[in-house]
Amino acid sequence: MSDSYNLQSSLGYQATLFSRISERRFERELLPLGLTRVNWCVLLAVGHEGLQNPSAIAPFVGIDRTATSRALRRLDADGLVMRENSTEDHRKTNVTITAKGKQKLVQANSAASANADHFNAKLSWFEQRTLKEILEKLVEDEVRDVSKL
Repeated sequence: MSDSYNLQSSLGYQATLFSRISERRFERELLPLGLTRVNWCVLLAVGHEGLQNPSAIAPFVGIDRTATSRALRRLDADGLVMRENSTEDHRKTNVTITAKGKQKLVQANSAASANADHFNAKLSWFEQRTLKEILEKLVEDEVRDVSKL
């Protein structure tokens, strides 16, 4: 077949492979903390970014509302966030991070930094900057709508 596609040399394959390797490595670091990568992202959205409702958290993390609600239920059950109905509109939920959640977030952020450092050490500063700019260009206008993910 003359029109064969070389999967392993494609940009998409290499990007996906790196993403999976990086995520798995990070997940192993989060496991002793009782967190998943998605739960850490949601905790980061609430605790660091100050996002207080699921509709703001979902696009920040890059997941849909169902996955956001599932993560928030887990974080609430673990005592890391607190969910309350809005006093202005009972259909809306306000989310805040607890003291336990802040402590867990500090530990998880340390693991995230260590994971990033592991891969950044393989690249020069110029390569890191260039790769980041290229990836930003590739995803520009693609992830504004979470349903595309």
